[in-house]
Amino acid sequence: MACTKTTLAVLCLLLLSEVGMLMVEAERDNCETKCAFRCSKSWKPKMCHKTCNTCCQRCNDGCVPPGPTANRDVCPCYAQMKTHGNRYKCP
Repeated sequence: MACTKTTLAVLCLLLLSEVGMLMVEAERDNCETKCAFRCSKSWKPKMCHKTCNTCCQRCNDGCVPPGPTANRDVCPCYAQMKTHGNRYKCP
C-alpha cells in the first residue's frame, strides 16, 4: 500500500513538472510573437528582438508594450529595466 502511495506521489510530481514546462514554453512563444511585432519597424531588428525577448521573459507577466512605438507605461516591469549605464534596456 505504501508503495502505491509513493508511486502515485511521484507520478503527480512528474505531471506537475510537465505542466510547468508547457506553461514556460507557451510564455516563450507568446514573447516571440509580441516581440516580433514590437520590433517590426526597428532599424536593428535582430538586436531589438533579442533584447525584447530577454525583457519579456524576465517579467513574470510576459508583458510587452503593444505596437512598434507604443507607450512603455503599459508594462511597468518591461519599462523599468535598465542597463548598467542606467539606460533603458528594453526596446
